[in-house]
Amino acid sequence: MPAAIPIADPAPREWGPGARLAVSLVINVEEGAEMSVARGDATMEPVDEFGMFAREPLRNLANESNYRYGLTQGAPRVARLLRERHMQATWTCAAEALEAAPQVAELIVEGGHEVCAHGHRWISQLKMDETTERDFIASARDSIARTTGRRPAGWLSRYYTTLNTRRLLAESGFTYHMDDFSDDVPFWDATHSRPILVIPYQLDTNDMKMWAHPSYTPDQWLKYACDTFDWLLQETRELARPRIMSLGVHLRIIGRPGRIGALRSFLDRVASVKDAAVLTRLQIAAACQMNQPRETAA
Repeated sequence: MPAAIPIADPAPREWGPGARLAVSLVINVEEGAEMSVARGDATMEPVDEFGMFAREPLRNLANESNYRYGLTQGAPRVARLLRERHMQATWTCAAEALEAAPQVAELIVEGGHEVCAHGHRWISQLKMDETTERDFIASARDSIARTTGRRPAGWLSRYYTTLNTRRLLAESGFTYHMDDFSDDVPFWDATHSRPILVIPYQLDTNDMKMWAHPSYTPDQWLKYACDTFDWLLQETRELARPRIMSLGVHLRIIGRPGRIGALRSFLDRVASVKDAAVLTRLQIAAACQMNQPRETAA
């Protein structure tokens, strides 16, 4: 996409009373929407904890069952932890995942969490033409509205976007976009006629590294997450400027018994600090909109 035209920093001085660091918990729900020969894809899903992939039109039943674990066990485990800590997260959901697992949609709604669109299927948009991508965005938006009773305000793609993505999102009524890693604060992208708020995400704190690198332990992931939190917190205090920390996790990964404790420890670390607050990305967007309305960014 064209280089974003950043407008003056829309972040407020505080995210809440005394809170200068906003922690954004992002729960990725992809299970049931990943690539599968059973759903008409040419090959199996390449993202596999076992490291097995064949380009032939074969089903990887072991990997399918690993994804299914995220829905049957990971989702209730993560939802229960958030409920116990009285924290709300942004659940980035592939629409088909919620269609296949309405019990997960129910957990999200009951917990008062935000639902962000993670595509209709969990597939890349990179090679879509404008019409196909517009329909892909609209189908995800409408499906999530049906399964949760709420229209998603945000969007996260699988890996790649196109030059049209942000314009199409704005035209489709989305408030913010997550596919950006360029900053620790939100900004308006006014490249097109209708500005869209960009709330940057983080890959370095993502639990996917525990899948991609089996030697990367939950303890190492926890230390990295806490180090990130502590550094950003120090910056907000020294520079008197707000920051956002994103922590992205997956039901099939962090939802395992040997990993969920690391997330619990991180949440407890955050809860122990008075000038940090756990906010959904929609709450972050609302604070930015109040501080600098979209109309002034055009």
